Amino acid sequence: MRIRIVDAFTDRPFHGNPAGVLVLDGPFPTDDWLQQVAAEVNLSETAFVRPLPPGGDADWALRWFTPAGEVDMCGHATLATAHLLNENGLAKGLIRFEARCGVLTAEAGPDGTVTMDFPTSSLTPVDPVPEVARALGAEIVSLHDTAAHIGDLLVELADERTVRELAPDHAALRAYARRGVIVTAPAEDPSRGYDFVSRGFFPVHGIDEDPVTGSAHTALAPFWSARLGRTEMTGLQGGARRGLVRVTLAGERTLLTGRAVTVIDGELLTAP
Repeated sequence: MRIRIVDAFTDRPFHGNPAGVLVLDGPFPTDDWLQQVAAEVNLSETAFVRPLPPGGDADWALRWFTPAGEVDMCGHATLATAHLLNENGLAKGLIRFEARCGVLTAEAGPDGTVTMDFPTSSLTPVDPVPEVARALGAEIVSLHDTAAHIGDLLVELADERTVRELAPDHAALRAYARRGVIVTAPAEDPSRGYDFVSRGFFPVHGIDEDPVTGSAHTALAPFWSARLGRTEMTGLQGGARRGLVRVTLAGERTLLTGRAVTVIDGELLTAP
């Protein structure tokens, strides 16, 4: 069984966010086997995808596992999967994925980008939590809770430098997020090609930091759209590894656009 590692939200190897991708011929193996593979791959997410019979609402069934458990929504591993299916001639044009969060679509453009259609996350303002500020080691400008599909805390910080230099207490953050904590700030210099920055911490799922979290941008898009007065923006996410996510806010849907590159093509020797 072939397994690939694809770097998502980048066009250069060893940048962006790596995801494992396994294309299956038949039904999903047991959850225990899928989880063991994801733990062995040990990336923030491993995607498992299988073809569906023609005539339905979706073409492929897609599931995502972190090293610690299954998640409802994942952007970078969806981008990696769509890139791989197109690269290997297994799908062309619009791809419809059946996932735990509903039907998601991804479409490769003539310029090599992939655009995904995800549900926009709602944002609920909450009072700043002193314990979260202490765990982050930074003063909170504003704090929002997000919708059920992602379940993140969205934390606005003062500036890009504060986001970049953040060194949070990951163990302390575990108590304050259902899924993760996203920190964000406006770009210091938008002429560099991005409008806002972010970083994502997911200790609940055994991921101290996720380099580029596509699903988090379904909350970052409405957040920054309200502040910048635009529906099309570009976000830069990451610490040591970084990637670019182009977002288009379209009401209840958010379009996420990025690039991907396959860096490893290998064989999984243990069958289900």
